Amino acid sequence: MHHRAKSRRPATAVLALTTAGALLLSGCGGDGTASEDPVQEIRAKLPKAQRSAQVLRIGMDVNYPPVEFRGGDGKPDGLDPDIAAALGRILDLRVEYVDTPFDKLLPGLRNKQYDVVMSALSDIRERREGVDDAGKPAGPAVDFVDYFIAGTSMVVAKGNPKGIRTLDDLCGRTVAVQSGTTQNEIATRQVTACSRTGKPLTVHTFDTDAKALAEVAAGTAQAGLNDFPVAAHAARNTDGGNRFEVVGSQSRSNPYGIALRKEDTGLRDVLVKAVDQLIRSGEYDKILAKWNVAAGAAQNAVVNGGI
Repeated sequence: MHHRAKSRRPATAVLALTTAGALLLSGCGGDGTASEDPVQEIRAKLPKAQRSAQVLRIGMDVNYPPVEFRGGDGKPDGLDPDIAAALGRILDLRVEYVDTPFDKLLPGLRNKQYDVVMSALSDIRERREGVDDAGKPAGPAVDFVDYFIAGTSMVVAKGNPKGIRTLDDLCGRTVAVQSGTTQNEIATRQVTACSRTGKPLTVHTFDTDAKALAEVAAGTAQAGLNDFPVAAHAARNTDGGNRFEVVGSQSRSNPYGIALRKEDTGLRDVLVKAVDQLIRSGEYDKILAKWNVAAGAAQNAVVNGGI
């Protein structure tokens, strides 16, 4: 990305941010003080544990292109690994990835298998409070450092033979989702809505998004729910763009966040400053442009800014 002193983001990126995006836009990542060397200032505040180890260990489900996946060399690639690597350079830390199934990421964080989780993980109230939709305990509560905006999109077969445009159009059909995701929650709520119409919605859940998309490709499911960057990537790249298409508008836009244990406030606050530095340097914009997800750009980091 280009280094910029007073550049503006494209209007399309600003328009793409909804309620959650507005929280990121209105937040303040820094303390307003000037520094001749902001990177050294950030490094000086790094907690002793990471400074001594000289590594930032990141839990990640490396199976969600283009956000995170294995490249041709077998190493993690994508939006999150690129941002993580850039943050590692700012912090002067080696970045180490711990490939973990998505629904095991937060339990692994609580068990200190890694320092943070960065895996297209939406910052939502249930994860911040460690509860389910009914408010009952359902896992470890975490803090988030928000760095990107992503809504949910629907993926259907090319040509949209079933004419699906909205969530209500899913009633009487089958939808495929990855388990433990925001999309799983959306589909579960839609089951209740569809039951009132007398046209039940069937939800098929899978441990990976690739398996969910394969259901749509096979026609076993008439639609899949995915984060917008993933849906757009699948539509653009699968079978030369001839297998899927994205339909309807995005729903429930929310920030992706770097998840941390509640007690790790020192590391959390350093990551806020590091994300802000990455954005100010211009490298953040270059990374988003590389993966064709500039519409999800945040203008600064925010702690726990999700819905």
